[in-house]
Amino acid sequence: MSIGAFLGQLDASIVTLALPTLQQHFHTSLAAVEWVALSYLLVLVASVTAVGRFADMIGRKLLYTYGFVVFTVASVGCGLSPTLGVLIGFRIVQAVGAAMLQANSVALIATAIPKASLGRAIGIQGAAQAVGLALGPSIGGLLIGVAGWRSIFFVNVPVGVIGLVLGWLLLPRSRDLAPRVRFDWAGLALFGPAAVAFVLALNLAGNSGPLAPSMLGGAAVFLVAAFVRREGRTRAPMIDLRLFRNLDFAAGIASGLLSYLVLFGTLFVVPFFLEHARHLSPTRAGLELGALPVALAVVAPFAGRARDRVGARIPTVSGLVLAAVLLAALAVSDRSSISVVVLLAGIGAGLGLFTPANNAAIMTAAPREHSGMAGGVLNLTRGLGTALGVAVTGLTLGLRNAQRPLASAHAVTVGFETCVLVLSAIALTAAGIASLRAPRAPSTYSSD
Repeated sequence: MSIGAFLGQLDASIVTLALPTLQQHFHTSLAAVEWVALSYLLVLVASVTAVGRFADMIGRKLLYTYGFVVFTVASVGCGLSPTLGVLIGFRIVQAVGAAMLQANSVALIATAIPKASLGRAIGIQGAAQAVGLALGPSIGGLLIGVAGWRSIFFVNVPVGVIGLVLGWLLLPRSRDLAPRVRFDWAGLALFGPAAVAFVLALNLAGNSGPLAPSMLGGAAVFLVAAFVRREGRTRAPMIDLRLFRNLDFAAGIASGLLSYLVLFGTLFVVPFFLEHARHLSPTRAGLELGALPVALAVVAPFAGRARDRVGARIPTVSGLVLAAVLLAALAVSDRSSISVVVLLAGIGAGLGLFTPANNAAIMTAAPREHSGMAGGVLNLTRGLGTALGVAVTGLTLGLRNAQRPLASAHAVTVGFETCVLVLSAIALTAAGIASLRAPRAPSTYSSD
């Protein structure tokens, strides 16, 4: 499970780093090359919950191991792509494989590990994700410099093969499956476009006039309303809305979404500040930024074990409050290299306290036969949080005139200070939501 978690975050962080190189190789605009990353994110958020629902009916191990196959074969296709269009096409296929991995990873852990040890197990998986996130920029920079951009996709192949073999041999057969019923294709037809419209609206919010984002946002709201109405009436919904009647599940999903916004907003705005205000090289900025995911990886397993002993409320609330305080400190500190590294490490430790405990609480609150569905919703928040984090910090920088090509170091600094204060407020809001959950592990909702 940790191999799949590592692979997904490694690929995401490497590809983002490679966009300037791809622009030069294909002699195209940056806007066109951004679709290499954006197409992947759009397909992932549109499909991950549907894949989780499928897995609950036909087998989580089956879809997880085939996810390695799809992801690995698509990675080979990406590396061999002769044109940008072909590359984007294989990235779409790769996103389907990633959805098969992500929707089932936490679900497989939740159904195979005793509830008393679930937090520790999810903490280990969270550490693997953080390691992939931390190593991505350095490995990507090395591969691009030594072997060219195609190597960043080929590097997935041996990892994917190892994951496939180990998954096939070691993962237990899926248990506690939901009854096989007709899949809710109408729900997917509403949910998929809604997710795509929402992410596109966020992506365009800081890069175009207000008309296109407003229209896309309005379409997303309309489609979500229609989706909720549909799911409330059908006997076999793609997402069982009764899950959200459980306060522990709902609070976990809402606070988790905001935590991912804080995480990816920080990962976006900090290197922007370091490179444009402190004039560090991308390599140096990446090294300083790496303190955050490294600290997250170190703390996550211990936080998961703490959740198993004292429940989710204490580690989740304290972790988010710690992150909020240190984000605010970034706005007023001297922002020397030592200060930035220490504060980022503290923010990573706070998020490391929160994430595994929150994920374990979410999966504990869901019925075992809906583990894939719950895992899909959980991973949907990561994708939406990524888009929200970049959009919120990008809009904040734009309002402070910090994203202009010739923006002064002072303007960038003021924009950065505003961003981290906004992220601090969001982290405090998430802490308030997380505090609503029960002090100890919740029981699942009744299926009556």
